[in-house]
Amino acid sequence: MVCAHRGLSAQLLLIGPQELGARPLLSLFRAASGAPRNGSAVAGARACDIEPAVPALPRRPFGDSGLEVSVVGLGCNNFGRRIDLAVTKAVVDAALDAGVTFFDTADIYGRGLSEQYLGEVLEGRRDRVVLATKFGMDMGDGKGPRGSSGYIRQAIEGSLERLRTDVIDVYWYHQPDGETPFAETLATLDELVRAGTVRAIGASNFNAAQIEEADAVAREHGFARFAAIQNEYSLLVREPEREVLPTCERLGLGFVPYFPLASGLLTGKYRRGRPAPDGARLTPRETIATDEQFELLEALEDYAEDRGVSLLDVAIGGLLAQPVLSSVIAGATRPDQIRANVAAAKWQPTDDDLAALSDILGPAVS
Repeated sequence: MVCAHRGLSAQLLLIGPQELGARPLLSLFRAASGAPRNGSAVAGARACDIEPAVPALPRRPFGDSGLEVSVVGLGCNNFGRRIDLAVTKAVVDAALDAGVTFFDTADIYGRGLSEQYLGEVLEGRRDRVVLATKFGMDMGDGKGPRGSSGYIRQAIEGSLERLRTDVIDVYWYHQPDGETPFAETLATLDELVRAGTVRAIGASNFNAAQIEEADAVAREHGFARFAAIQNEYSLLVREPEREVLPTCERLGLGFVPYFPLASGLLTGKYRRGRPAPDGARLTPRETIATDEQFELLEALEDYAEDRGVSLLDVAIGGLLAQPVLSSVIAGATRPDQIRANVAAAKWQPTDDDLAALSDILGPAVS
């Protein structure tokens, strides 16, 4: 890998969490001028520039880790669950061909099959991607606590073997276990970073108070800090706007939303009063969306049509208008879905577009 330049991120205007419920969404999208984020790369992390075989998607810093990731990433939660090895390869090939460099999986996905499939299909081209995986969800093996030192060391050995790699670029703590002190978890992760086994660490499903606490512990002890946070976030699920996003911006952390397409609701495939398409993720559900959600989706469809873009463009481009986001990761079960997600990132809304979007969405609620 070739060393990349650092300190390229724009910054959001800092808005206190107490203000967000009353402030228009537009204020979240505008970048503040000034110096790059403070902080150095975590110990052992390397600034890496991934060289895809096609013109690259835009990239953004992954917090202050020194890593840079494509603005559209591939969520690998479907591998080994909804799609087999052959289809996984087709999806990964399409992602690489489209310039995607950020691949995000977890040990829990497919009970290890996602990592196993990804390791197999990336063999020989591992250096083209920033590879992220997670630990900390209940694997049904009776082991734990899942933030403890002993558990983490077992978990990473399993992930490294399944992924067929010696280094994990981003290692996420999938969710707090509720009992292990952050000092123990971070001390172990810091050792992995210093050993070069992990380049950067992140946290998923953390609230603002937990992010603050973990960051304070890392700073106090000189441990590697979480470089980014990964929580659920989309134009339909906007709770992070109230406290988590401002906290990430203030601490210099990146943010990576999961379910950015709200499990497919923001792709336009589901319509009120019409049967759900065969094989779609939400098709088995008795209720696809509430009346309120369908009303919002229809308003967003009209908004997109007025601008000559798709609902998918608005779902992805609208999130990427916020500089605190490092990458938008969406899952895929077909190669065409990857290509559509990448194309959606090309839409760059104007201030007027964002103001109109803010009017439609209204204030974020918990």
